[in-house]
Amino acid sequence: MKAMKRLERLFEKGNITRREFMGGMAALGVSLTTASLLANKAQAATPKRGGSLKVGTSDGSTTDALNPATLNQEMPMQISYGQLRNSLVEWGPDSSAIPELAESWDVTPDAKKWTFKLRKGIEFHNGKTMDVEDVIYSINFHRKEESKSVINALVKPITEIKADGKHAVVITLDSGNVFFPYVLGSARAQIVPKGSTVADFEKGIGTGPYILEHWEPGVRALVRRNPNFWKPGGSNFDEVETLVINDVNSRTSALKTGQIHIMNRVDLRTAHLLEKAPGLQLITASGGTNVDMPMRADTAPFNDNNVRLAIKQSIDREHMAKSIFHGYAELGNDHSVHSASKYHAKGLPQRQYDPEKAKFYLKKAGLSKLNVQLHASDSAFTGAVDAAILSKEYAKKAGIEIEVVRTPDDGYWSHTWMKKPWCMSYWGGRPTPDAIFSVRFTSDAPYNDCFWYHDRFDKLVVSARKELDESRRIEMYAEMQEILNMEGGPVIPLFKWQVDAATTKIKTPPLVGGQFGLDYFRYADRWWFES
Repeated sequence: MKAMKRLERLFEKGNITRREFMGGMAALGVSLTTASLLANKAQAATPKRGGSLKVGTSDGSTTDALNPATLNQEMPMQISYGQLRNSLVEWGPDSSAIPELAESWDVTPDAKKWTFKLRKGIEFHNGKTMDVEDVIYSINFHRKEESKSVINALVKPITEIKADGKHAVVITLDSGNVFFPYVLGSARAQIVPKGSTVADFEKGIGTGPYILEHWEPGVRALVRRNPNFWKPGGSNFDEVETLVINDVNSRTSALKTGQIHIMNRVDLRTAHLLEKAPGLQLITASGGTNVDMPMRADTAPFNDNNVRLAIKQSIDREHMAKSIFHGYAELGNDHSVHSASKYHAKGLPQRQYDPEKAKFYLKKAGLSKLNVQLHASDSAFTGAVDAAILSKEYAKKAGIEIEVVRTPDDGYWSHTWMKKPWCMSYWGGRPTPDAIFSVRFTSDAPYNDCFWYHDRFDKLVVSARKELDESRRIEMYAEMQEILNMEGGPVIPLFKWQVDAATTKIKTPPLVGGQFGLDYFRYADRWWFES
């Protein structure tokens, strides 16, 4: 079976001819009729070039920017990472680390010194040939002491970065990190020309599949195919226009009426209707996106862990999964590691809805009742406001009164998230626990949105990433998940699926990335029109 799948993938990608495919299938004992059907199916899945793509997306704001270091909203992520630029490493649809601008890499046995060999002859949109100095500059941009980069904490362990000739870069870490290629595959670790400034970033210069023609933050972006794009089988559209349509009903209407070809974040209450509508399809993927409700552990009343535990205990996760996500979600356990990960703590008991236990924790906090505000906007995720309202109803039985404060979509991430004591949020899936723990939960994490600090957790994060014994590493991550579950700041009731929608004219690869929506933002590179 594996050999058959391998042949299909090679044929789909154009790496072997139809005759070679048929011959290979015959050698495996597959009949001529079956092999022919498989060949026709594979050919139908072969990307085709052409057409102008229109996309309607949520999570766009007038405060958006194309600075790779500060990307935290979907609209600019789609443009900067998905259309304009590349990183040394790519997170594959199966969460593997794939060479991108790096051709390959080597590492010393202690996982401290990494050598990345660069692809040759790759051009930026401005005609400059990418070289090792561009790579060094791009990584160092995130390492600056004053950097506000999302991945600053991930690149801080770098003690030295130097060129090895013109086409290789050697990166030395202060301690081993078996996951380091994933760091350089982050959507923020984009390679830009040496000397690029924050102002230059808005020009969108990169090595990616498209060249920026127009950029109006919070409104619209237009890109055209890069004629010198280096990656085979990519940049299939002639141009891509991305429109900010924050309201899900307006996005849905635009898709139904043919004004756009793709929309993100389908309203799950009507997903079944979209799936049945003529000419439309759902594109789904499970990748570990957290439905998240971060509590600021530095602000009363959330600075008392008993209060945090009471709130965690007061959420009916199963009902929320059915009512808000209509089956497109899995139960969460107040940590960020999805059940599909080999690092998932399988032995950790699933937290259940238990109002009496919530009252017990309130009593331990010296309280008989609790009044709190929960700020919410569907900018966090489609259905976030409804989830907040449901949480209010669940919590009443525990003596917790939640006032749901509806917040404007525009500016939600700059004015509400990490500002208000409690709010609705989400975090996209990550291929490794370290990729989320290091940017969110350690004391020096740039996006510690719970303002939560735990010495034991900090030490475990550092120790786990350099632990070469995988079984021991799994144990360490299990302990970290237990700490988050019992002491952490976030309520993570669910892991939601990515559910996007498109016209049936849109074709996708067999496997769609689920770390974030729209094939981890790579739809413009990986998808195509049927004809």
